[in-house]
Amino acid sequence: MSREADEIHMAHALRLAARGLGTTWPNPSVGCVLVRDGRILGRGWTQPGGRPHAERVALAAAGDATGATAYVTLEPCAHHGKTSPCAEALVAAGVARVVTALTDPDPRVAGRGHAILRTAGIAVTEGILADEARRVTAGFLKRVTQGLPLVTLKLATTLDGRIATATGESRWITGPDARRMVHAMRMMHDAVMVGSGTAAADDPDLTVRDMGSPHQPVRIVLDSRLAHSPDSRLGRSAKDHPVWLVHGPDAPGPARTAWEATGARLIEAPPAADGRTDPEAALRALAGRGLTRIFCEGGAGLAARLIRQGLADDLAVFHAGTLIGAEGTAALGPLGLAALADAPRFTLRETRQIGADTLSLWSA
Repeated sequence: MSREADEIHMAHALRLAARGLGTTWPNPSVGCVLVRDGRILGRGWTQPGGRPHAERVALAAAGDATGATAYVTLEPCAHHGKTSPCAEALVAAGVARVVTALTDPDPRVAGRGHAILRTAGIAVTEGILADEARRVTAGFLKRVTQGLPLVTLKLATTLDGRIATATGESRWITGPDARRMVHAMRMMHDAVMVGSGTAAADDPDLTVRDMGSPHQPVRIVLDSRLAHSPDSRLGRSAKDHPVWLVHGPDAPGPARTAWEATGARLIEAPPAADGRTDPEAALRALAGRGLTRIFCEGGAGLAARLIRQGLADDLAVFHAGTLIGAEGTAALGPLGLAALADAPRFTLRETRQIGADTLSLWSA
């Protein structure tokens, strides 16, 4: 098989992997395509909840994969869990060759899957479209290697960088197409996160709406004192869709009891020096509970703290063609910069027109 053909089939597998984003945590979303004599026999991606894995879905679709080439976006697993390793399943299916994009950094795998395949006499080609695969798999990779989830920070601003008028009015700066895009982006993340200030000001719901019957991400509030009301929209819907609150050790007992009664999950994390929730400590606690991709929608203060601490991996910035002026609320709180050279810099990946607004995607 030529390098060009390998890249075509791996690109197909990566598109499949992207379909599972937001639904497979703590497992990665993986894509697999089985090809024999230029014909696709079967394909699959990791299913909601993380199982079955992509390779098993593709093998089941193929029926007979003898002599096929398997294109897999991440090294097949090598450890025994609820099922036997996918590397062993590929051996048992009689595939002749396996092409992967990335080695799995999980210590339970970390090259062992490739080794199982090679020991069985299967030809293995690694590193096909590795950069593209890192993009799709970034949340899982970061959680495994750094103990942190991938964070996408969403900002919806006027042309002059304002998110509300002087009176606090903010609905709606961007148009309906942009708001629908935000719901689509929520779907591709494990969780949606806001700070306590945004929760109090907006009483948000944070669910995915008007997108058919999607999975619902975990809804997270960073709230050191659990000041947000359990009678809020989040509290009233916590039994229907998951709500997690990250709080400090000094959160009052009655507030804990009231929130637990709603069905919300409480997660204690060490506070920052000012007593507020420390974003890094909160994110590490969330990664420890399996989250790999978090979509942050909340607040100029939280946005600034994430950027100051280097915790925002991606920016999704929606710009509306309107102006509010200096009296409006800025999209970011203080960054404490003394010199322009100290300003955080992001690299532009893509710009799109979304209805009357523009969306720019940036990476740290």
